[in-house]
Amino acid sequence: MPIDQWRDLGQHIYVINDSSGWWFGDWLIYGQQHYPDRYKHAIAETSLSYQTLRNYAWVAGQFGVDRRRDRLSFQHHAEVAGLNVEMQDNWLNQAERFGWSRNELRRRIKAGLRPPSEKLPANVRVDVTAERRARWERAAADRGQELSAWIISVLDESASVWQTEPTPQLAPAPAERPQQNGAPLS
Repeated sequence: MPIDQWRDLGQHIYVINDSSGWWFGDWLIYGQQHYPDRYKHAIAETSLSYQTLRNYAWVAGQFGVDRRRDRLSFQHHAEVAGLNVEMQDNWLNQAERFGWSRNELRRRIKAGLRPPSEKLPANVRVDVTAERRARWERAAADRGQELSAWIISVLDESASVWQTEPTPQLAPAPAERPQQNGAPLS
């Protein structure tokens, strides 16, 4: 079999495999409307577990045909099926736009839906001169704070001023002389 034919066959198999979740789900939803023992029959016909079949039906029930994204897999849809419609559409739009895999979508949802109190702290790195750091440490000590706590409190105070007052015109900060290993460069 030539490579082009082999690749085409793989693409067809992928489409069939990905579509099967929708097909099973829609088949079970139809069965729900017409046959009382649909899961018993479905398990016998497919050898799939009850839970697997329930999952297919549940995801298909969350997304009518008009809401299904052709460019995203059934598994992408399954990742957002438990969210409200607006959030489902938002996450699926982003996954389509940025070409996220199902795993990337899952990771981003997990990070994005974490309550603010559970969000991981951000690390910010600021390179400053030894003189500036010493001055900041003295200011922090005067307030009875460690340097990091003092920096956070000063930034919070500054942010609250910026949010309640019109934006002030700032003079540019004086340029620091470049340094290497703590000594000024000439």
